[in-house]
Amino acid sequence: MQALETAQHLTVEDYLAGEPDSAWRNEYLGGAVYAMAGASEDHNVISLNLASALRAHLRGKPCRVFIADVKVRLHIATADIFYYPDVMVVCDPQDTDRLFKRRPRVLVEVFSPETERTDRREKFLNYTQIESLEEYVLVAQDRMEVTLFCRANQWRSEVLRQESQSLRLASLEFALPLSAVYEAVILPAGG
Repeated sequence: MQALETAQHLTVEDYLAGEPDSAWRNEYLGGAVYAMAGASEDHNVISLNLASALRAHLRGKPCRVFIADVKVRLHIATADIFYYPDVMVVCDPQDTDRLFKRRPRVLVEVFSPETERTDRREKFLNYTQIESLEEYVLVAQDRMEVTLFCRANQWRSEVLRQESQSLRLASLEFALPLSAVYEAVILPAGG
């Protein structure tokens, strides 16, 4: 999703109060509000593929899977930040706020060429400061490419590009072949 900056400068309280009635989703970075552009069909299918597989795997376990409309809240230096990750897994039973989560274990962003830079730089730097986060996953929607960052590997990346490879989330004992991540997505030739 592409962020479009608005002219508003809001307090956290005003942001949270206005977000349920907003015509579109907005991310919040230290008082600046960014309207999120709509997602493509492929973006939606990839997010749903991942969330569905995670939910099925985690059924009966204390972890919960959220998709698109639940925010993650960060506090970095003196700034409050709210992002809408495409998929989020939360396993902390004390993380009970209904509008946002503070202690995700896994975050997934499905990116387009327009959002890749933000997801790889800004969000990576911010997300990896979350103490509970174990894995951050970036999924390209225009080519078969999944990048996995793991705390256990000091946030070094592992890039997967083959249909036969599997995305493995050690913190959840979860694996999903890339063929299932991209199921029902028509990639361009050579993608």
